[in-house]
Amino acid sequence: MTTADTTADPAADISLTEHRVETSLGAIHVAEAGDGPPLVMLHGGGPGASGVSNYRQNLPALARHFRVVLPDQPGFGASYRPTESDLDARSITQITVDALVQALDGLGIDRFHLLGNSLGGAAAIALAQAHPERVTRLVLMAPGGGWLPFGPTPTEGQKAMFSYFNGAGPSEKKMASFIRTMVFDHKQFGEDVVRARYEASLDESHVEFYHRYNAAFAKRHGMDPLWRDLHKIKAPTLLLWGRDDRTITFDGAQIMLKQIRDVQLHVFGRCGHWVQLERQGEFDRMVADFLVADA
Repeated sequence: MTTADTTADPAADISLTEHRVETSLGAIHVAEAGDGPPLVMLHGGGPGASGVSNYRQNLPALARHFRVVLPDQPGFGASYRPTESDLDARSITQITVDALVQALDGLGIDRFHLLGNSLGGAAAIALAQAHPERVTRLVLMAPGGGWLPFGPTPTEGQKAMFSYFNGAGPSEKKMASFIRTMVFDHKQFGEDVVRARYEASLDESHVEFYHRYNAAFAKRHGMDPLWRDLHKIKAPTLLLWGRDDRTITFDGAQIMLKQIRDVQLHVFGRCGHWVQLERQGEFDRMVADFLVADA
């Protein structure tokens, strides 16, 4: 069952249609804007993350070319929260792929372009591996699970993410510190950005989920080893990476270049983990150009 509602997003200067799609796992919240070939964009896994909050600034440019589909992944935004037993049985990536496929089926979306960052990048890789016939083109921004870092793990950014809800709990100061770790130049993100992301992180059910998610992550010794099956990706793939990413570090990208059949890479200097924010204009143009290349 799918329900829909249309709202205006003044921050993005665009109209959003929001859906609540029932799946066998739980309800998935999906926002969308624009017309054209479907482009499914998967957000990262930081505190307060959601489809709209992570990609709002990119909607005006991309919705001119595509039907942009922004799911909240299980555990995030307005989607359902996986339980401890759910996370014991399957990884968050496996859960997410199952829920997303059902949600896209519910929206009548069969074939689509797919984009994912970080945790959402892991889900994008896994979905492209499991359902190659459905993914027409793939964009990966510093994706989890597909890279093999040369340095120690967890990385600096992963540690900041895991510690955010621990100790005395979330605070604006901790959110400001988290954002500094995610980006190259935090001065471009003011107090309003920090406050909005902090307030989005305070939902009690999200906090509870995050503790379960962190525990499951530790129990599984990190992300699923998706790098083992990179050869199963059939879609033409664009890798976007910040050279100065301290979360999913660029040094581990080599295996993706070797194993994905049809792949290209663009590296942004003076850029961290959030390419879509730090290099918004270049990101919007590069993604649109890549996705319409054979349209």
